Amino acid sequence: MKNTVLHKANERGHADHGWLNAYHSFSFANWYNPDKVQFGVLRVLNDDTVAGGMGFGMHPHDNMEIITIPLEGDLAHKDSMGNSETIKFGDVQVMSAGTGVRHSEFNPNADKRTKLLQIWLFPNKQNVEPRYQQITLDVNDRQNKLQQILSPNPEDAGVWIHQDAWFHLGKFEKGLTESYTIKREGNGVYAFVISGSVTINGQTLETRDALGVWDTEKLEITSTSDAEILLMDIPME
Repeated sequence: MKNTVLHKANERGHADHGWLNAYHSFSFANWYNPDKVQFGVLRVLNDDTVAGGMGFGMHPHDNMEIITIPLEGDLAHKDSMGNSETIKFGDVQVMSAGTGVRHSEFNPNADKRTKLLQIWLFPNKQNVEPRYQQITLDVNDRQNKLQQILSPNPEDAGVWIHQDAWFHLGKFEKGLTESYTIKREGNGVYAFVISGSVTINGQTLETRDALGVWDTEKLEITSTSDAEILLMDIPME
């Protein structure tokens, strides 16, 4: 298909540090692929498994919108703004790094792993005041439909960020079809399959595969097994 890019799960960067097993959809840390630097304003999509009691020590960020979606277990967050929170499956967290922030992220459970997606988007405003937000979603609201989890608007469903982006999660039984209309002219969608298999505009995707689509108005998504997907509707420039 034209105006699409297919990223297979087994083509991602991989780093196994023992305490951290990480898969990178885009170039990150010691893994660099010139064909996978970003998709529009999407710079990082990391699929991380953190061992019990382990995590990331204090480290800095600036001018990036950082979204964390726990898939299993808990993640304890502390930052230089004074926030000390724990997020779990069903929660979504965002940090607008802006002028600069430091934070740490740890698995607080010694006996259980934590699995999460961490996503970085370039912001549409530079040097904003750093901010933190987390919400708990009703996961039943994504059963056989798309649940909005992020938008540019504080009044809308989900967390909000400094970017014209909309994220949706959906969990579908086998054999269902859902349409998605792109929210803003000039945006594309990066669709990531969390589990199961789907077709999007005729392209077959398996677990942890992704498809980037642009210069289109609508996606047709069909679940070819029970499946869970994340749609990231984002500016392409």
